Amino acid sequence: MDGRQDGQQSGGSLILTNIGELATPLGRSARTGAQMRRLLRIKNAGVVIDKGIISFCGEMTDTDFRHGLAEAKAAGTPVLDAQGMACVPGFIDCHTHFIFAGTREDEFFWRANGLPYMEIHRRGGGILRTVEATRQASQHELFELGSRRLASMLSQGITTVESKSGYGLDLDTELRILETAKTLRAITPIDIVSTYLGPHAVPPEFLRDPDGYLDFVIDTVLPAIRSKNLAQFADIFCEDGVFDLEQSRRYLLAARELGFHLKLHADEIAPFGGAGLAADLRATSADHLLKAADTDLLAMARSGTIAVCLPLTAFTLREPYARARFMIDNGLAVALASDFNPGSCYSQSVPLLFALAVLYMSLTIDEALTGLTLNAAAALGLAQSTGSIEAGKKADMLLLDAPSCDFLAYNVATNLVKTVLKAGTVVYTRT
Repeated sequence: MDGRQDGQQSGGSLILTNIGELATPLGRSARTGAQMRRLLRIKNAGVVIDKGIISFCGEMTDTDFRHGLAEAKAAGTPVLDAQGMACVPGFIDCHTHFIFAGTREDEFFWRANGLPYMEIHRRGGGILRTVEATRQASQHELFELGSRRLASMLSQGITTVESKSGYGLDLDTELRILETAKTLRAITPIDIVSTYLGPHAVPPEFLRDPDGYLDFVIDTVLPAIRSKNLAQFADIFCEDGVFDLEQSRRYLLAARELGFHLKLHADEIAPFGGAGLAADLRATSADHLLKAADTDLLAMARSGTIAVCLPLTAFTLREPYARARFMIDNGLAVALASDFNPGSCYSQSVPLLFALAVLYMSLTIDEALTGLTLNAAAALGLAQSTGSIEAGKKADMLLLDAPSCDFLAYNVATNLVKTVLKAGTVVYTRT
């Protein structure tokens, strides 16, 4: 991985000068409704970073910047000339399943020829095929696969990523996936937030007893994960034919009792009420939401639950996109994420994500950038420390090979990331 550093190191000190346009949302919580369109944009900007934390950002003509620049230079702090490039916060991918073994390329073409996702699932394909491959993989194999995928993410500007388990569905493999994420966290510059997704499907050994499987998850797996501190969130696939509303509620309440924060895969395949359950439980986020009902989305707005939209998945499944425009116009905080996984979305493409959000979901570029930075940080409980470029926050930032953040959408599906800074240290440069 280009520029790899120990994820536990303290940050670097650096001065950025001659930024063509600095573009960032502001705040330490999710932006809702019209707030998502209020980017701070500064021309001819400079940033001062002290030990990984932003101490100043603003116009280079500002007296405070000139004073900070003089002091930092006197102290030997290095200077990076942005040469007119745009600067934005590091991207945060708040919904991925990137630790898995095996691929399912045949299913991609089955879907392309019209076979529905849940029909593939019922035939024994889908998640359970990946479960079989992942159970057979060693931790070393999972580490190597995960490391390569993280390198691809870094090259596209992802500085923080969520990693879901859910391709083991037993105790040993689920622990192996989460322990792999912990090992990767120690050696990659990308911050990794782990989520336990044991109720991703019903495993073969419990095929006729989903409630028995949930008993096993609640009584055995959740406590084991909590005792090892391997995950911050608990998630469940709340969907017709997988886990129903009452099963989902029982699992999520048990997880919350153990100290996990809550997420749901909700209303992806059918209008099932998962978004309403997320609102009722005040979950941190509800994700997918392709078929979510208006009343449930409005309940999410009242509860403060973040709507995580996954346009790459809708694109791959050829489904209507989640109604992000309706959500934002009705006061929801919307985040964007990739949903990278081996089945419904074998893609990590941040450039395509921006294109779909703007062209097919009717988001402005300001809303899309907020969705993939500050609101995505809030969906992982990190908005206090990252997701925007402002004094007091971690210096996770990108320089784009473009004069403005508008080019993230305008230069359609093209990776513009030139330089990635993680906590004030350059960890990737595209040559």
